[in-house]
Amino acid sequence: MLRQLGFTILAATALTACGGGDPLRVTRSACPAVAIVQHTGDVTLFSPPASRDASAIDVVATMTNVRGACSETGSHISTGATFTVLAQRTNAAGARQVTLPYFVAVVQAGDKLVTKQTGTVTLNFPEGQVRAQGQGSANAQVDRAAATLSAEMRERITRKRKPGDADAAVDPLSDPEVRDAVRASTFEVLVGFQLDEAGLAYNVTK
Repeated sequence: MLRQLGFTILAATALTACGGGDPLRVTRSACPAVAIVQHTGDVTLFSPPASRDASAIDVVATMTNVRGACSETGSHISTGATFTVLAQRTNAAGARQVTLPYFVAVVQAGDKLVTKQTGTVTLNFPEGQVRAQGQGSANAQVDRAAATLSAEMRERITRKRKPGDADAAVDPLSDPEVRDAVRASTFEVLVGFQLDEAGLAYNVTK
């Protein structure tokens, strides 16, 4: 699974700055961003399973409407992730139920897998209907201390800079130590369909 997560682009840090004569003001939430891992937001089922011909496509499902709800109280940061799965089948004959596996992973610094859990979402196609919809959800926790910048790093980012100072016009994140500290304290909650190698390869090349 970590190999799949390697497709993830390093999430941008939630930093905003206000210049002028005021001290640099930085706002950074410890809540992890919630996103879909690249190439895992879609799944295609074939009949027969080994075929990759367009004529053999059986069911196509897409993960969408991903939302996160964060609670920063206590020693851990809890994030609830919810999403919708929209699916379409090619044969509307008969009622049919399809169950698709998905994963929810906590990633630190863009590429370090911290935890991973799996679940399933069930899609029910009524007889004569080619479309179905399902809902998925999961909860993830992040250590609050690990997601918090040290007092030293916060001071280096937010300390007052006066006109004429050598670093008055220098972005604090241009300092490799500051940038690495921010990166290490950045977490993401990533979701996607639990694909096998063939399914992942199909998504990458389609």
